[in-house]
Amino acid sequence: MRAVKVTYYKKAFFLLLAAIFFLTLSACTKKDKTNRKNQQDNSFESDRLILGFSQIGSESAWRTRNTQSIFEAAEENNVQIIFDDAQQKQENQLKAIRSFIVYQVDVIAFVPIVETGWDNVLTEAKEAGIPVIVVDRQIDADESLYAGFLGENGFEEGYSAAFFLTQKCKNRNSRINIVEFSGTENSSVATERANGFRSLIQTDPKFYIVHSEDGDFLRSRGKEMMDRILRDNRGLYLNGEPIDVIYSHNDSMTLGLLDSLEENGISSRNVIIISIDAEQKCIDALVAGKLNCVVECNPNLGPTLMELVKKIHTGEEIPRVTYMHESIFTENDDFSTYSPRGY
Repeated sequence: MRAVKVTYYKKAFFLLLAAIFFLTLSACTKKDKTNRKNQQDNSFESDRLILGFSQIGSESAWRTRNTQSIFEAAEENNVQIIFDDAQQKQENQLKAIRSFIVYQVDVIAFVPIVETGWDNVLTEAKEAGIPVIVVDRQIDADESLYAGFLGENGFEEGYSAAFFLTQKCKNRNSRINIVEFSGTENSSVATERANGFRSLIQTDPKFYIVHSEDGDFLRSRGKEMMDRILRDNRGLYLNGEPIDVIYSHNDSMTLGLLDSLEENGISSRNVIIISIDAEQKCIDALVAGKLNCVVECNPNLGPTLMELVKKIHTGEEIPRVTYMHESIFTENDDFSTYSPRGY
């Protein structure tokens, strides 16, 4: 009886060992397959060029389209994007760029909120061997710290706005009062659009900029500024003088001031309005006779950015400045030739 009992325990013991062996083997096999799969996945990802991209925000349809264009082009070019939305704060962009450096991305691109304050972080990127492309807005920094700039020519945009105005008013001899809704303070594009505009109108003494105010490129600020002017002056006046022209640095602020005029029962046809960006809503307003001129700022720079990113990744030099092609839309156009803007 004792021998039978011992034999039984021995069999049970060996069966238990066998079960443990097969479970361990199965687990190891599964783990090995998982490791091989992860290695394959990591190998696939490592073959893709990685771009760290910091956008300033999503304050307008233009900005949203700008971001979409970059993502679409990245997908077409097999470029992986690590994206950051700075929410209109430079400190967020500085953190994002430093995180890109830690992650060791291949290339960094960013849309600078303001012109200054980038030297330290760009030095860190250079020391890490990561090239940087400045997008949409220019910066005031040592040019050796970044590879190049891609975006609009803000000076030419402002000049084009002024050229339309001078042509429209070439037969007027009386004083022409201009109110300027400026973009974000210390942003290159606001400075350039202001300088380009002034470079032409200052050649004719009948043009006066009677008021210029920072609207931060926001629709809400455009409405707020126009509301205040109308309320404090009881109409399209400033300090007792009629407002003849409103020059707005972007479509969002323009749409805001149109909202204000409509709410206050004032026709936009009583003033010359010039805007920059060429979003669909402002082109529609131009066709409806609510605006007089819209200067395009092309947001679709994704394909060009990817070309520059790939070149710089392979060690090629890129141009210091690459400008996008841009058009001008005016009240004198044949509107039937217009194509949908897509943003």
